[in-house]
Amino acid sequence: MSDFDPGRLIYLVLLLLVVGSWVFVQNRQGLGKTVQQLAIWAFIFLGVIASYGLWEDIRHTVRPQQSVHQDQGRVEVPRSSDGHYYLTVAVNGTPVHFMVDTGASEVVLNDRDARRAGFDPEDLAFLGRAQTANGEVRTARVRVDEMSLGGISDRNVNIWVNEGDLDNSLLGMGYLQRWSSVEIRSGKMILTR
Repeated sequence: MSDFDPGRLIYLVLLLLVVGSWVFVQNRQGLGKTVQQLAIWAFIFLGVIASYGLWEDIRHTVRPQQSVHQDQGRVEVPRSSDGHYYLTVAVNGTPVHFMVDTGASEVVLNDRDARRAGFDPEDLAFLGRAQTANGEVRTARVRVDEMSLGGISDRNVNIWVNEGDLDNSLLGMGYLQRWSSVEIRSGKMILTR
């Protein structure tokens, strides 16, 4: 605290003494009740501070995540609060957060995820075209050595890199058809091999 101001500290201590004295005088008959209420408010305040500080640690238990049942060859994905399903799939060993899109015919990486997976969009030939909700975009086909979801892997997978502005990479039917069953039940998408 290089900006320590003793005048401000004195002011805060005096303010605390005045407010504390007023509370004591007003409630001297029921001091036990007042102390009890102050303790309750202190615990509420500490609980809010702890929740805020630990939010990154506890949010994964509050918001369900995908679960992989490798022994059964099954992946369960809870529906997100925005109504979509999201899967994290390793592309060439790099975790990529995909939005599941049954309206997309192929797996599509956005620029950011393509770079993370080892494909520099500057070096790709964008020869393909795709129709999207935002119009036509150019695409480049690349071959991924491995796509892995938990212990379930696929090798030599053709995917597309989108040259347009795409918020999320898309996990389309080209990947979903590799599963023997895709079902949506009770707010979950269940993929089975």
